[in-house]
Amino acid sequence: MRKSSVAASLPSRATAPVQKKPARQPRADAAQLLGEDVFRAAVARELKRADRFDESFALLIISSVDSSREQWRELIQALVKTKADTDVIGWWKQHAGLGLIRPLTHLEPAESVAMLVAGLQHELGLAAGQETVARYSISLQLFSHQAVPVAPTAAYDGHRGRKRGADWSKRALDLAGSAVLLVTLFPVLLLITALIKLTSAGPVLFRQTRIGQHELPFTMLKFRTMDVNADPAIHEAYTAEFIKSELTTAPGTGNVFKIVDDPRVTRLGHFLRRSSLDELPQLWNVLLGNMSLVGPRPALPYEVARYKRWHRRRLTEVKPGITGLWQVTGRSRTTFDEMVRLDLQYARNRSLWADIKILVATPRAVFSGRGAH
Repeated sequence: MRKSSVAASLPSRATAPVQKKPARQPRADAAQLLGEDVFRAAVARELKRADRFDESFALLIISSVDSSREQWRELIQALVKTKADTDVIGWWKQHAGLGLIRPLTHLEPAESVAMLVAGLQHELGLAAGQETVARYSISLQLFSHQAVPVAPTAAYDGHRGRKRGADWSKRALDLAGSAVLLVTLFPVLLLITALIKLTSAGPVLFRQTRIGQHELPFTMLKFRTMDVNADPAIHEAYTAEFIKSELTTAPGTGNVFKIVDDPRVTRLGHFLRRSSLDELPQLWNVLLGNMSLVGPRPALPYEVARYKRWHRRRLTEVKPGITGLWQVTGRSRTTFDEMVRLDLQYARNRSLWADIKILVATPRAVFSGRGAH
């Protein structure tokens, strides 16, 4: 009975009126606007994706230093209404700058930039009013393999600043290691100097401009292994083809970054290159701070000119090195893109212990002679 009386006291579902609450309108600005950290991470991901697939995108920045939160809210609502389905919007700088990422499929840089800015200004003017839009500064960055952005790509790297401790210990290892090796190997350096003088005419050292960290040029030292005044056009043409088309050698021999049986190299030079003894003078570059004991291979200017933008990251994150992850795993028997990926892998995971392991593995890679020419 108790059970039935309780049931009787409840309103009947069939007869009791259902009070419907008014539908709550979703806040488009809250639902679709990314926070600053998340939006900058989205820019970094889009940049890497566009680089890998030779695609393009535009980054629109709308900034103001004196707008109130209410004024920002009006602009955000207008931006959400006018954005395309593939656009991503978020705070570039919290309550001081909005960002919009727009993929570009058919890119004509000058036309795309002009049309995108003009179109968004017009659409935002209709949605928020021209007076509202006039309070803001609108700029646009174009990212493509055909156009270099004004802002450095390092600004969008989420790993920035996380490796400062590793870099301090890395520099300490470089100073101690290069100084000890220069003193220890001094007799070997003298012997190689004498042999070069006895076997070919010309200077002992070969000085060449290379591109270092942050794309700054420096003079790299090596023992001379070629005839004097050797024409660099052979290597320049080979490098261009290698980067562009992933050049391969005969079946079963793998990929090489160096020219096999280069006619410009002297007989002693072949031995010095195969044993990597020609690179010993680079210890002086390490002592000066141009290079590190461990890092990416130092790039040539005409090589960098043919880089895709994601290739350039190997030049920004760490100093070039005498040896590196690429050298101890594949040396020159790998594709160019694989070499760059190994350099970026090293940059992400670099540590004092990682450098020590690569240095310990280097003699075995040198003595094996695999990939050296």
